[in-house]
Amino acid sequence: MQNRVQLKTAEEIALMRTAGQLLAKVFQMLDAEVKPGLSTMALNDLVENYIVEELEARPASKGQYGYQYVLNSSINEVVCHGVPKGTQLIGPRDIINLDITLEKGGFIADSSKMFVMPEASPQARKLCQVTYEAMWAGIEQVRPGARLGDVGHAIQRHAESHGYSIVREYCGHGIGREMHEAPEVLHYGSPNKGLLLKEGMVFTIEPMVNQGTAKIKTKKDGWTVVTRDKKLSAQSEHTVLVTATGYEVLTLRPEEKLPFSD
Repeated sequence: MQNRVQLKTAEEIALMRTAGQLLAKVFQMLDAEVKPGLSTMALNDLVENYIVEELEARPASKGQYGYQYVLNSSINEVVCHGVPKGTQLIGPRDIINLDITLEKGGFIADSSKMFVMPEASPQARKLCQVTYEAMWAGIEQVRPGARLGDVGHAIQRHAESHGYSIVREYCGHGIGREMHEAPEVLHYGSPNKGLLLKEGMVFTIEPMVNQGTAKIKTKKDGWTVVTRDKKLSAQSEHTVLVTATGYEVLTLRPEEKLPFSD
């Protein structure tokens, strides 16, 4: 990870906007495809083919840190970094997070979305909704002159007000030519603390919210992170640009309306 925050130029922002719009199309495609009975490896292969063949882009996760796949598929108690498998079928009561990166024109976009299966419990649905709302609570703090602590505090406050906990071992990150750049974006914190936000910064906001305690553990495969109490976890993620007057969500999907709080 680069140690210094890179302010993006207008030309770089235009390239990142293109990558983000293409990644939004991936999730739009998946809306019709993610369903019970499908394997997570089938989803991986579908996404790889769509990114490479249809969008003429590169799945940026493949080969990163030795990872072999184009997405993370995190089901139920899996917090993050779930590895796709041909033997892992999505169940009718499952919630699943798909975390995908895409590179186009030398720049990377990163986003994730929860997919809720038809028979998922009301408790599971609420967790996914609150996690999504918490991400947006953080995004809406983004503007020049704000601080990263404002972002983290808004996320933490929203999640904890519903009785959930924030995973602290993982955070958002700067992004651009590299998948992980400075700064680290914590999903908890105190107002008026942390890095001062400036126009041209681009980073992800990607809270992981647990139904039970915040404690997690990594499975023996070295990738898959799960809740210690085996309760559900959810995540939402967007790539966000600090503009002159506020923010722009570079990975915004067609079904999402702004401003979110309206």
